[in-house]
Amino acid sequence: MPVPLLDQALRAAAAELSAAGVPTPRVDAELLAAHLLGESLGRVRALAYTDAPAPAGYAELVAERAQRIPLQHLTGKAYFRRLELAVGPGVFVPRPETETVAQLAIDHARLVSGGAKVADLGTGSGAIAGSVAAEVPGSTVFAVELSPLALAWARKNLEPLGVTVLEGDLRTALAGHEGTFDVVASNPPYIPAGAVPNEPEAAEHDPAMALYGGGEDGLELPAAAAKTAARLLRRGGYFVMEHAEIQAEVIAARLASDPAWEDVTSHQDLNDRPRATSAVRSAR
Repeated sequence: MPVPLLDQALRAAAAELSAAGVPTPRVDAELLAAHLLGESLGRVRALAYTDAPAPAGYAELVAERAQRIPLQHLTGKAYFRRLELAVGPGVFVPRPETETVAQLAIDHARLVSGGAKVADLGTGSGAIAGSVAAEVPGSTVFAVELSPLALAWARKNLEPLGVTVLEGDLRTALAGHEGTFDVVASNPPYIPAGAVPNEPEAAEHDPAMALYGGGEDGLELPAAAAKTAARLLRRGGYFVMEHAEIQAEVIAARLASDPAWEDVTSHQDLNDRPRATSAVRSAR
């Protein structure tokens, strides 16, 4: 059987992925080809104008993506800010929305003279912790993760960046470090018990442990993250946490009513939705 040209294969793949409901079929088709060819996305797009053949195994990989297996699981990597993170089964694939949380943590860590001490509670793949370590020179970063599978991915991603990666529950994390952190960030599980993610990639492949926050409202683990942050932060230290947009008002109200916090602020994500809340550790 003759090998199809790359352009023909890309067109066929995009049509197959579109029929399967993949949101970005052409881009995914190109990224899968880039993965197999070991080339950049731009190079694949240039090769599509030539007589270059489709890479071996391409049709099989496209068929897997059409089954809504996450693109990142097929390529083994996810991009987050400046990082290329190793990901796969057992770890939550980082989303662009979390870049807002990372940016806020980075901005406040940069304000600390002499190097900030930063914690990432429930680090998953290590996206937030790794971004702080990579973008804030002189920072000392700790990342905590409970899932053994996710912990393995976090160590692979973070240890080369000098991050201290610890297995632990965000409820009891970093005992002995009370009142010593400048910044605490968290993207905890927060989906309510009765909710199911719309995307098959999340519903069927993201670990439930990384999705569901506990309780009917999904706020048990976010509340625990805030409590741990209050324990770990120095006076004037900064806390920022991701959450669902429908949880923004409740979380802001709870933090504002807690004497441990002041300057409670909601933050919009890249899609202009209230996706994160921050607060400053009060002097009380």
